[in-house]
Amino acid sequence: MTLRLLPPTLVNRIAAGEVLERPASAVKELVENALDAGATKIDVILNDGGKAAITVIDNGRGMTPDEMTLAVERFATSKLPTDDLFDIRYFGFRGEALPSIASVARVTITSRTENADSAWSLFIEGGEKHAPEPAAAPQGTRVDVRDLFFAVPARLKFLKSTQTETGYIQEIIEKLALANPSVAFTLSDEKKKRLDLKPVSESDEIKRVAQIVGEDFVDNALPVNAGRDGVVLKGFVGLPTLNKATAAAQYFFVNSRPVRDKVLLGAIKAAYHELLAADRFPALVLFLQIPPEDVDVNVHPTKAEVRFRDAQGIRGMIVSAVRQTLMSSGFRTSTTLAAQALDASVPEPSFIPMRPAVPVAGFRQAPAYRPAAQKSYSFNETRALFKANEAFSAFSAPAAAELPDDTVESSPAVDADAFPPLGLARAQLHKTYIVSQTEDGIVIVDQHAAHERLTYEKIKKNMESGDAAAQYLLLPEIAELPPEKRDAVLKQKAELEKAGFLFEPFGDGALVIRATPAVLGETDAKALMNDIADTIMEFGDSLALKERVKKIAATMACHGSVRAGRILDVSEMNALLRQMESVPYSGQCIHGRPTYIELKLKDIERLFGRRE
Repeated sequence: MTLRLLPPTLVNRIAAGEVLERPASAVKELVENALDAGATKIDVILNDGGKAAITVIDNGRGMTPDEMTLAVERFATSKLPTDDLFDIRYFGFRGEALPSIASVARVTITSRTENADSAWSLFIEGGEKHAPEPAAAPQGTRVDVRDLFFAVPARLKFLKSTQTETGYIQEIIEKLALANPSVAFTLSDEKKKRLDLKPVSESDEIKRVAQIVGEDFVDNALPVNAGRDGVVLKGFVGLPTLNKATAAAQYFFVNSRPVRDKVLLGAIKAAYHELLAADRFPALVLFLQIPPEDVDVNVHPTKAEVRFRDAQGIRGMIVSAVRQTLMSSGFRTSTTLAAQALDASVPEPSFIPMRPAVPVAGFRQAPAYRPAAQKSYSFNETRALFKANEAFSAFSAPAAAELPDDTVESSPAVDADAFPPLGLARAQLHKTYIVSQTEDGIVIVDQHAAHERLTYEKIKKNMESGDAAAQYLLLPEIAELPPEKRDAVLKQKAELEKAGFLFEPFGDGALVIRATPAVLGETDAKALMNDIADTIMEFGDSLALKERVKKIAATMACHGSVRAGRILDVSEMNALLRQMESVPYSGQCIHGRPTYIELKLKDIERLFGRRE
């Protein structure tokens, strides 16, 4: 086989295959060029999801005829003033976007600089360039892309429906708009204007976030602002209880460039560890500003990935900053939980057949159907309901056994007319849920989930400090374990003793337990030891020491928590509420579920039709 150099048109089409996956790729490159040109207004117009036509109009600096001619040549760029590929301060530094697009489509570029008497237009078809011609246009640049991929029709087979391709384009523009709040963006197609984002000042960037990510996110977002060694992290992270089924609501930017990076994704996963279920994802918008020489943006053809010089340092900074921000939220939970609860509480309208009534002289036959919610009661049932209502109105729960020491302290005296953040306890329902009254609504607390979080945080703190109190058993207990489990537990003996769990080897297949953590109160020592052994065996040495401590603390917390089915008196319920108000992350249990839901009075009134 004879060696040969490929013709320029074919080289450009190969490059286009790397840079242009779909119409959204072309839009991204063209909009980034407009941003590099200093545009403050960018309009994108589509036809058939960009497959038939894409138009990008900006009010940037514009180009002269000579610059336009050079711009469609491969590797021509104005974004690299030097030859240092590690000092990149612009988007379109590769010089591949326009020639790649022009090699597989019919492209018309019309541009005018500020001081020019007129605009100029350049037409390229499948890589064949025509001579520039005078044109009429305002300052800025307009790029019309027609028949994308006509020169490589095989690529068209891989494109999705018009609606799907339009969605990809909208997602690209939204990301770029988040990173450039002072720029106005519009997106239109043959049906409607899909985006109309007005510019906002830097101090009001939260308004741009609301435009794109939504008001629910803004209402439940916490500001992040941290810096270290020239690296700055800013943005917003959502409360753990505002979580999603996918990572679609996670927006990362490095030097204003939207990216999907494994280091950043891993840092967020670590920051939300113990606060979210494994299959849920937080919502966030984070901007990382880093010296250009410390990040390589040239590792991917579409610049969707980056490589950090100090990846571990960046990861540690993000984890620390986000974790501290979440800790500052205290017991706060997402306001969307109330709406979800109310939506779930509205039953579907349904009717069921009524049993035929016994005919009575002088009365008409009852109607054949009635709403399912209208239940008739016998005399004994009605009397029982009245008695239950009286008992509820004059609530006085049976005296409960004292809760474990060091778990729920006695409730401080509270003025009956002053409501703390989580309210004052009014009742315990189904031996599981605490109902409290707030100043403008009610709070429903899952007692086990809430106390599990409180216990976990205390055990973890004790294990980290190593000064946990131990509760010695009146008689030591023997826990029999298979040799491999016994050996695994003994490897963690020092860490377990820091939590107040004291034991020793007892023969080849057992451990003698002398004390359990005082924070757990009365607990089944054998069952606790078995569960800890299972936890250690499950994760083995795959986790770092700190992570193993957290797993063990979580196992202990399950044993030391107030269980569902435990009767609490009013003082115990209030004590639990006050502790929740003072402990970080108490708005969600260690499995990521909410520990309480707050319903505002206006929401309850709306539920009963008292408010529109």
